[in-house]
Amino acid sequence: MNKYIIKNANQIITFKGDEAKKGSEMNDLKIFFDSIILIEDDLIKYIGPKDEAKRKFNLDEYEIIDAKDKVIMPGFVDSHTHLVFGGYRQEEFNMRLAGASYMEIMEAGGGIASTVKATKEATEDELVNKAKKVLDQMLAFGVTTVEAKSGYGLFNDVEEKQLKAVKRLNNEHPIDIISTYMAAHAVPNEYKDNPEEFIDYIIEKGLPMVKSNSYAEFVDIFTEKNVFEIKESEKLLNAAKEQGFKLKIHADEIVQLGGAELAAKVGAISADHLLNASEDGIRKMAKHGVICTLLPMTAFSLKEDYANARFMIDQNASVALASDFNPGSCFSNSIPLLFALAGIYMGMSVEESICALTINGAAAIDKAKEIGTLEAGKKADIIFLDAPDYKFLNYNFGVNLVQRVIKSGKTVYQRNLRV
Repeated sequence: MNKYIIKNANQIITFKGDEAKKGSEMNDLKIFFDSIILIEDDLIKYIGPKDEAKRKFNLDEYEIIDAKDKVIMPGFVDSHTHLVFGGYRQEEFNMRLAGASYMEIMEAGGGIASTVKATKEATEDELVNKAKKVLDQMLAFGVTTVEAKSGYGLFNDVEEKQLKAVKRLNNEHPIDIISTYMAAHAVPNEYKDNPEEFIDYIIEKGLPMVKSNSYAEFVDIFTEKNVFEIKESEKLLNAAKEQGFKLKIHADEIVQLGGAELAAKVGAISADHLLNASEDGIRKMAKHGVICTLLPMTAFSLKEDYANARFMIDQNASVALASDFNPGSCFSNSIPLLFALAGIYMGMSVEESICALTINGAAAIDKAKEIGTLEAGKKADIIFLDAPDYKFLNYNFGVNLVQRVIKSGKTVYQRNLRV
C-alpha cells in the first residue's frame, strides 16, 4: 500500500459533500490551517488537524510530501469539452475576427462540417495522439477529470471512431475521461430538410450502438434554432433516458428557444451555454436541480455577451464552469482564463468559481460522490498552487499557478520552479 502525508501547506481548501452546491452554498468554502492530508493508495484517508491525526494514525508509516508555501485544493473538473476531433479551424477564427459572417465562413468550407470531414479522414490513432497532447496541457492546468463529447462524426462509423478514441484515452492517460455521445451536434446534409428523420436514425441506430458497447454515460444534443429545435430535442432526450443514459443539453446559446425549460422537464443533469436562457427557464432548472454549466471562454472567443451567472446563483441554482474546448468556437483549455472571465466579467466570487470547477463540475458529470472535494473516502485528486493564498486564483489572473498534480494518489505532473 502506498501511503503519503501532505503537510506544511499554507492553506488546504475544499467544499464538502456529495452533491452540487447551489446559491449561497457556492461560497461555503472550507479552509484548513495547520492541517494535513493522508493518502492511502488512490483515496484520501484523512484531512484535518495534524494533532488529531497523530492520535489516530502512525504518521511514521507515511511518506512525506512537503507543501510548504503552497495552497492545496481538489483537482479541477472540466465538465464540457469536445476533446477528440480531426483538423483545425484557425483560418475560420481569423476570418471571424476580420468580420466574416457565419454564412461566409460556411461557404468557405468552415463550420462544424469542416471538422466532421477532417474527423472522418483521421485514423483512430491520429485522434488519440492529438488528444493526448491536449490532455497533457489540461493536466498542467490542474484538471484531473474531463468530459469528452463525440459529435464530429454524426453517423455511426465516425461517431464510433471518436468514442473508441475516448475510451482509449481514458485507459492510457492519467486524467479520467467521462464520455458523452453527441451525434445530434449538427444536421447532416442528407437530412437538412427533415432533422427529425436524423433524430430517428440516432434513436434507432446510434443509441443502441453506444449502449451495447458501453461507449458513453451521457447523451447530449445541440438544441438551437435551425438545428435541433425543442420537438426533436425532447424526442431524442426521452428516448435516451429510456435506454438508461444520463442527459445533457446545449441550451439557449444563440436564441432563447426554451432549452433551459426542456432541461428541467426531461431531468437533465446539466444544461450548458445558457447565454440567452430565459429567467423562467433558469428558475425551473434551479427547482429541478439541473446544473447550469457556463462556458465563458466561448462567449469571449465569439465576442458575445456572457451568461448571467449572478442571476442564476441568486435564484439558488447550481453553476458549473467548463472550457468548451473545441476546434471552432473555443480553441482553448486555459483554466486561468476561465477564472479571470468568471470573476471579472460574470461577477462570480473566487469561492464560487472554485466551487463551479470542483464539486459542481463533478456533479455535472454525476461524479460528486467520488471526486470534487477533499474528504476521506474520495479519490485523491489533489493540486498544489504556487501561491500564498487561494484568492490568487483570480487575483493573479491569466497565470497558471499549478505546481503539482496528484491523480488517484500518484504524482502525475510537477513543474520545476526556478530559484
